[in-house]
Amino acid sequence: MSGAPRVDVVVEDHVAVLTLDDVARKNAMTEALGDAVRDAVLALRQRNDVRAVVVTGAGEAFSAGGDLAMLERLRQASFAEARGHMLAFYARYLSLLDLDVPTIAAVRGPAIGAGLCVATACDLMVVADDATLAFNFVGLGLHPGMGATYFLPRRVGHQRAAELLFTGRRFTGHDAVTMGLALDAVAADAVVGRAVGLARQIANQSGEAVRALCRTLEVDRMALRAALEREASAQAGSYASDDLREGLAALRERRTPRFS
Repeated sequence: MSGAPRVDVVVEDHVAVLTLDDVARKNAMTEALGDAVRDAVLALRQRNDVRAVVVTGAGEAFSAGGDLAMLERLRQASFAEARGHMLAFYARYLSLLDLDVPTIAAVRGPAIGAGLCVATACDLMVVADDATLAFNFVGLGLHPGMGATYFLPRRVGHQRAAELLFTGRRFTGHDAVTMGLALDAVAADAVVGRAVGLARQIANQSGEAVRALCRTLEVDRMALRAALEREASAQAGSYASDDLREGLAALRERRTPRFS
């Protein structure tokens, strides 16, 4: 029997490595894992010896994306309940934005849907060149969430973001660098080392200046909040749709969905 989802935190040489650990579910985005992310962020904010944070996934995946059991439950919820649930769900994972030091996503294996959104919310991203990446929401009959409509256009531009979101297509870490979504693509076994090395470079700079720079480069919180509210409303609408029912059924049955 697998253990409860957790986030492991190791701090060394002023660099914290935060590891999403729910290997049995390929680090799927569950409420429990989100709670662990939020708790880890709160703990790091109490420390004064951390100057950069690396976020990665245990096992062979960064994150396989949203938890399908949660999506099935929300199909039974009211619009207001589903919308409120999604806003709280986003907040758990996007608490990473509350860190006052740079964050670097180290992505190996799959980073799908909401999982890739979390990586995209980090300041920098290092990926495995053969990583499997997708903003696959529409293929499930679900509107994108977790800040996808805010973070992705800022990273790759409106037209490329629209293409990735409208098609939900899969792409590699090498592709992600070409698009500007990721900084570097390296061999899978070198991803965490490259991210930690980059974090140590940052940690060797003036801590005061880097923290001030984090505030200067910070996302527009009002714009992000507005985007998250739109996404939560749109996702709440998706939960009641026949398309999501069909998308989830097709996923379970390992077939192509047949949307009406």
